[in-house]
Amino acid sequence: MRRGAPLALLLCGALAGCGQSAEGAAGRVPPPAAPAPAATASAASTAPAPALTGSPLLGRAGGWRVTTYYTARESLYDGERKAVRGCETFHCSHGKSPLGAYPADFLKVVQMEGSGRITEGPRRGRYLNWSHSVGFWLDDTTRDSRGRPLRPWASAAADKSVLARGRRFAIVGCGKDGNGRPVQGEVCAVFRKARWTVTDLFRPGYGGENHADVYIGEEQGSRLSESPFYTTLKGATLGPS
Repeated sequence: MRRGAPLALLLCGALAGCGQSAEGAAGRVPPPAAPAPAATASAASTAPAPALTGSPLLGRAGGWRVTTYYTARESLYDGERKAVRGCETFHCSHGKSPLGAYPADFLKVVQMEGSGRITEGPRRGRYLNWSHSVGFWLDDTTRDSRGRPLRPWASAAADKSVLARGRRFAIVGCGKDGNGRPVQGEVCAVFRKARWTVTDLFRPGYGGENHADVYIGEEQGSRLSESPFYTTLKGATLGPS
């Protein structure tokens, strides 16, 4: 849930090249599979999360805010088409090449969440990615800040002063949603079962204390913005994994 403040996915020239990030990623990288974990009231709401072997909590209990982000799917949007320019390749920054025309509401989500799957036209199957530091570019995958494909229900971002890159964690308590209501049991069960690794860093000034952002995958048959998994967990509790 980047809410108009995308993660610092790439600083051009900081590594080997440019893109959302740029560590290697030579050649074509296959798009990651991105089905969200199934959650059913009959099972997920009662299934306990795997034990964390008695490890101490990360920070204080109920002291975290967890947001979510995802990859948009062009076919789910129908706004007026708008042409965009940017980079045709991964190793590039602030390009001016024509990248095609896409629904305006799709582009808005791409700029908020960081990536979108193209489903129409000659670029079908590729990704239109966006970073504040790079602009738009075409790619064959979503990427974390080291150039690797984002992993649904595994990749996360945080301010490096809060959770260092490579830190693994689990959500052991969901707290309340953005409206102050308890998180649905079946929804919380899915978050609790996931094991996250910090692979992205917030753009300076957009992370904040005790804030983690977790990647929940690519849209499939409906918009994830309407899913109970696209949420904010306020007062969440994190533990090491």
